[in-house]
Amino acid sequence: MSETMKNTALFLGVGALIILTGFMQSWNSALLILNMGLISAIMALGVNLQWGFAGLFNVGVMGFVALGGLAVVLVSTDVSPEAWANGGVGIVMALILGAMTVVAAVVAYRMMAKGAARSAVILAILIGGFFLYRMLFDPNVESVEAINPALAGNIGGLGLPVLLAWPAGGLLAAGAAWLIGKTALGLRSDYLAIATLGIAEIIIAVMKNEDWLARGVKNVIGLPRPVPYEIDLQNDPSFVDRAASLGLDPVTASTLSVKLGYSILFLIVLLVLLWMAQMALKSPWGRMMRAIRDNEVASEAMGKDVTRRHLQIFVLGSAVCGIAGAMMTTLDGQLTPGTYQPLRFTFLVWVMVIVGGSGNNFGAVLGAMLIWFLWVQVEPIGLWVMQVITSGMADGSALKEHLIDSAAHMRLLTMGVILLVVLRFSPRGLIPEK
Repeated sequence: MSETMKNTALFLGVGALIILTGFMQSWNSALLILNMGLISAIMALGVNLQWGFAGLFNVGVMGFVALGGLAVVLVSTDVSPEAWANGGVGIVMALILGAMTVVAAVVAYRMMAKGAARSAVILAILIGGFFLYRMLFDPNVESVEAINPALAGNIGGLGLPVLLAWPAGGLLAAGAAWLIGKTALGLRSDYLAIATLGIAEIIIAVMKNEDWLARGVKNVIGLPRPVPYEIDLQNDPSFVDRAASLGLDPVTASTLSVKLGYSILFLIVLLVLLWMAQMALKSPWGRMMRAIRDNEVASEAMGKDVTRRHLQIFVLGSAVCGIAGAMMTTLDGQLTPGTYQPLRFTFLVWVMVIVGGSGNNFGAVLGAMLIWFLWVQVEPIGLWVMQVITSGMADGSALKEHLIDSAAHMRLLTMGVILLVVLRFSPRGLIPEK
C-alpha cells in the first residue's frame, strides 16, 4: 500500500468511527466529537509548529488556549458604560503605569553602568512604580467589581462580532508568547518546559482571581455565537417545514443544524491553517527551521539567528493555540477559567501530536481527531465492557462493584496504552515526517 493510500485510509477510518457514533449513539454526540476534534486539531497544529518544526518543548499550551477564550469575552461581550465610568479608565491607566515601570527599569539597566548605583536605581523604580500602580489600581478594581456583582462586576467587552474574537485570540496569545519568549527561550529545553508550564498556571491564576477582567470563577455565560440559536430556528416556520420533510422534529433538527454550522466554520479555519502550515513547511523558512531543530550549532555556524527564529515559531504556534481557544469558548458559549487543566489542554494535545506524527501537519490533525474520539468514547465503552464481564456475578459482589467503578479510569489507562503502543511499533507516529 502506498503512503498516500495508507494516510487516506487512516483519515477515512477516523471518519467512519465518528459516523458509527452517529448511528450507534446519536448524531448530536457525533457532531460534538467532530467539533471538538476539529478544535483539538488546530491546537495540535500549533504545538506541531513549535515542536515538529523547531523542537521547542512548550508545555504551557493551556495558558495560550485560555487567553484565546479570554479574547472572546473582551471582544464580543457588550460594552459596560457604568464599569468604564466608575473605574475602567483608571484600571487601564494603572496597567499602563505598570508597563511604564517595567520599561523604565529595563532602560535604566541598559543605560547605566554595572554597579551598586544601577541596582539602587532599578530597585527604586520598581518599588516606587509598584506602590503607585497599586494606589491607582486597587480602588478602581473595587469600583468595577461592585457593579451588580451577581451578573456583571467586570469591564465588559467591545461588543464586536464574535468571529472577530478568533483572530483577536490569536493576537492576544501571540503577544503573551512574545513576552514569554523574550525571557524564556534562552533556557535549555527542560527548563523551557518548566518555565512555560509555570507561566501557564500564572495566566490561569490571574483569570480566576481578577474578577474585573472576566468575572473570575463566577464565569461569563451567554457569549455571542456565530450561528443561530436553536429557539430561533424552532420558531421559523420554513425551518420547521424542512425538518418535517426530513423526518426530524424541530428540536432535534435545530440542535443538529447549529452543531453542523459550527463544524463548517471550524473546518474552514482548520483547512486555512493547515494550508498555511504546509506552505511554511515546504518553504525555505521551513527547511531552515528544521535545520535549526536538528542541529543548532551547525545552523549558528551558517549565520542563522537561532534565538530569533525560535521566538518566531514560538509566537506563531501560540497564536494558533489562541485561535483554537477562542473557537472552543465560542462553542461552549461561556468562559470557565476553572476548567483549564494541564491534562486536557496541554498533555492530551501532546499525545495527539506524538501519536499522529511529530513534524507532519497531517499527522497532527489525524492524531487530534483519533485521540479526541477515544478520549470521549473510551469511558462509556469501558463501562459497557465491565458490565458485560460482571453480568454473571451476583449483585452486591465487592469484585463486581470494584470492576464497574474502575471503568472511570479507563480513559487515562487507554491513553497511556495507546501512547506506549505507538511509541513501540511506530515511534515516529501514524503519519511520520518525511
